[in-house]
Amino acid sequence: MNKIHFFIFLLGCFTTSFSQDTNEAQHFWSSLQNLCGKSFEGSLELPKDDEQFGGKRLVMHVRYCSDAKIKIPFFVGDDKSRTWVLTYKDNRIILKHDHRHKDGSEDKITQYGGATTNVGQKGIQIFPADEETKKMIPAASTNVWWITVDDTTFTYNLRRLGTPRVFKVVMDITKPVENPDAPWGWVKD
Repeated sequence: MNKIHFFIFLLGCFTTSFSQDTNEAQHFWSSLQNLCGKSFEGSLELPKDDEQFGGKRLVMHVRYCSDAKIKIPFFVGDDKSRTWVLTYKDNRIILKHDHRHKDGSEDKITQYGGATTNVGQKGIQIFPADEETKKMIPAASTNVWWITVDDTTFTYNLRRLGTPRVFKVVMDITKPVENPDAPWGWVKD
């Protein structure tokens, strides 16, 4: 009888482990979707002395979410030119940077980024620069971006391999702030 109980116990363990969703990219995507409609303030961690970002109010607004796309405008002080665009396709995530002018027109350097090469982990996704980025910004061909999300923080990170270039913004997702106006050139989808 003990052997039967042991066998049933093992069968239950295997059934539970195989029935769990193992797609880490989907877990990550769901974590981002849980932030939809909310805005958060953060700080520049690296480089500390950056003139463009340092000392300015940094706010991200998870403004648009669908099953396949998430758009996160990122405000640097009064500059509303940046939106992180994430696309979920075939268990992979694509990160693009949409840069706009005040009149809504695209910047000449826009839509660069990369795609995950595997499903990643539920708390982090890594985006090496894609071919389009390499052609648009040759110096950025060694860029690697990564985004992390956990219960308390969202981080956006950049490392340009082979150079000292590094960038890290940490957003506190435990304290939503008032949603800002739309970014420049806002297009829902």
